[in-house]
Order: sequence, then structure tokens, then C-alpha cells
Amino acid sequence: MRDSFDMTHDNGLVAALRASAPYVHAHRGRTFVIHLPGEAAASDRFADLIYDIALLHSLGVKIVLVFGARPQIDDAMAAADIAPNFVTGVRVTDGAALACVRQAVGSLQMSIEAHLSTSLASTPMGGARIATVSGNLVTARPVGVAGGVDHGHTGEVRRIDTASLAAHLGRGHIVLLSCIGYSPSGEIFNLVAEDVAAATATALAADKFVLLHPGNAVHARLARSAPGLSVEGARALLDTPDSELSVPDRARLAAAIAACQAGVERAHLVSFEADGALLRELYSRDGIGTMVAADSYDAIRTARPEDLGGVLALIEPLAAAGLLVARSREAIELDIERYIVMARDGLITACCALMPYAEEAIGELACVAVHPDYRGGHRAADLLAEVERRAQAQGLARLFVLTTKAPHWFVEHGFVASSIEALPLAKRALYNYQRNSAVLIKPLAPA
Repeated sequence: MRDSFDMTHDNGLVAALRASAPYVHAHRGRTFVIHLPGEAAASDRFADLIYDIALLHSLGVKIVLVFGARPQIDDAMAAADIAPNFVTGVRVTDGAALACVRQAVGSLQMSIEAHLSTSLASTPMGGARIATVSGNLVTARPVGVAGGVDHGHTGEVRRIDTASLAAHLGRGHIVLLSCIGYSPSGEIFNLVAEDVAAATATALAADKFVLLHPGNAVHARLARSAPGLSVEGARALLDTPDSELSVPDRARLAAAIAACQAGVERAHLVSFEADGALLRELYSRDGIGTMVAADSYDAIRTARPEDLGGVLALIEPLAAAGLLVARSREAIELDIERYIVMARDGLITACCALMPYAEEAIGELACVAVHPDYRGGHRAADLLAEVERRAQAQGLARLFVLTTKAPHWFVEHGFVASSIEALPLAKRALYNYQRNSAVLIKPLAPA
């Protein structure tokens, strides 16, 4: 008979599989562009990382893997006694350096292909039959003279062969792209791998753009960062003069911004040093990395009828604890369009309602509730800001709230204590003297 430890382990496995199921369904058939830096290939995590990428493929994800080779090129140049030359973070590639680039990139590509060819039953690749393809899929042009320096064989992306990429992905291949590009005249150029990845994600309108990096998550290293960044927030981080971002970090962040500006909805910066980070980022709601989103990850919107269950799940426990006034399912359903929700990947993480009393130019902020897993953040404040904006647009001059447990929070956000007599007549008639809720009112500036 199996012991309790095994049963606990199995229960954890079952829970994890169930939690990831929505993402398995959502990602199947989608196109992901993954940037694999040379540092990852040089790390102890390399094999596990390749296995996780193979698992994504097994789960039905179409993958373009763009790999960089900075440390491998540096090593090849050091072995050849060639000093590296960088201008504003970009390698100057003369003829001798290009020979090292070709050597390092070719060797690294063979290593990646060898790992993806593994199919031993004793490995996570057991039973996998993965075909990889590569080729002259990136057309490049020379950087030329920049900053007064001739960059030689250093190039920039001119065009991505989208049709060939799509055909390979449609046949179930993992496509490998490197930092090498080719010109129509047959020249070879050394490119910035992050630029290749961003251009590829843009050309394919990728569903996900993932940039792997060493060290801790970006938002964990930088005080001004957050797990979820808008394009504007990411740009502000990149433009900060005293930013602690390294040159490779800046290249990754710039690539994420460029892709999102060009129509890619999500770019994820994920540390390859955390075991399973790639899977945790893509197959769990909160992930582990730093995300740049073309829109808000925590979308604030008017509630829809299908949100009723999520709203009730937030309100009912608080009502049972006496923190909110109990409202029936029918009452909430009738007023559902007066509710405002914050949603993350389909989960309602917070909600509130704006009940207007137009004749008296006042509105009630009601049913403020935040999911237990997301308390202690900014969600209630963000909802309040949205309520104020909507109230102003409706011509309301004041907001009021009735609360028994959180008056200090509302005071901190501009509400002032008032009396029952300040309530609109209809609300005053329904005031529950047994609850003895505090009345707080906030004046609103004209829209």
C-alpha cells in the first residue's frame, strides 16, 4: 500500500495538471518565438531547458527557436587571440571575427540539434520525434559605418522569410534561427540575435515572444520594475539613465518593446536559471518572469453576463463574513452591467459596482472585492480610479461608500467621513442601522 507521502505527491501532480489544462488548450496550435541566449547553452540548465522546449512542442506549440552565441563567439575569439570590439553594445565584425562567429554559431547549432534529437526512454525526451530545420530564412544588410566606425560584417535584419517559416511550422518542425543572416549577393552578416527574434515574432504575428536570460527575474532586480509592464512602462525602464540593466538586458527589453509595438501581444522575459521557469511562465496564471504587454495584462472592463460566477465567487465569502452587504444572485445579475471587473486570463481577480443616483449627482461605490490570491496590491485602487472616471463621465459630482471594516483605506484615497443625511434619499431609506456602516463621501472634479 502506498504511503501518505506518495499520495500527497500525486495530489500535487494532479492539481498542477488541472491548473495547467486551460493553458494547454489555449497554447495548442499557437506560434511561439523563443530567444535562447548563448549564456543558456553554456549553463548547467541547458539540457533541461531544451527538454522543456521539446515538451512545449509535444503539447502542440509551434516553435521558432532563435539562438544567440555571444559567450561562444567571445571564447572562439579569445582562442584565436582576437580582441573583441564593441560600439554601443554591438559587435564590430571584421573578417577574422566573422570566422569565429561562423565557428561558434555552427558548433552551437549542432549542440542544440543533438539535444533535440535525443529520444532515449530514460530521458524527458523519451518517445519524442522532433524534426528541426534551419536555413537562409533571414535576409540581412550591412550596418555600415555607425558612430564613425565601419562595422564590417555586422548586419541588421532586412527581411524574414515568413512563408517558408510558416510552411515548416505547419509540418510540425521546430525552426532554428541563429544570429547569422545572408544578403542577396551572398554575403554573411553577424546580427544581434535579439533583433532577429523580435523581427521573427513580428513577421509571424507570434502569439508569444519569450526571451530567456540569466540571473533573477528583471522585476526582482530592479526597484522600478514590476512583473507586468506596459510598453510605456518598459520603455521608461529602458530610458532611465541610471538603470541597472546590462547591455544584454537592454537588448532583450528593447526587443520585447519592438515586438509589442509591432503587434505581438505578449513578450516574456524569463530566467533560464530557475528550474522549469519556461513552463511555469507559460502554463500558470501568474508565471515567474517579467512580462511586457501591448495592452494591460489585468484588464479592467464592464462585467458581462458570463462574469456572474466570478463576481459571486468574490462577493459571497465577504458577505458571509459580514464584510459586504449580501446580494442575491438575481440582484447582481440584473445589475451586472453596473459592475466593473479586473480580469487576468479569464479569472475575475477584483470587482466593484457603480450605482448612480443621477438626480442627486452622486454615485455609490459598492461591492469592492479582491480575490484572496491578489490582495495587498493595486487592484482596489485601480478599480476606484476607473469608477471615478466613469462617474465623472456620467456627470456625477460625488461618490459615497458604506463600510464597516475598511474606512481608513477609503480615507487614504480621498474619502471623508460624513453622515447618513448626506446619502441620496433612496439609499437613506434602505440604510441598515444594525450594520451601522460608516458613511464616506468623495467629491469628484468635473469631467
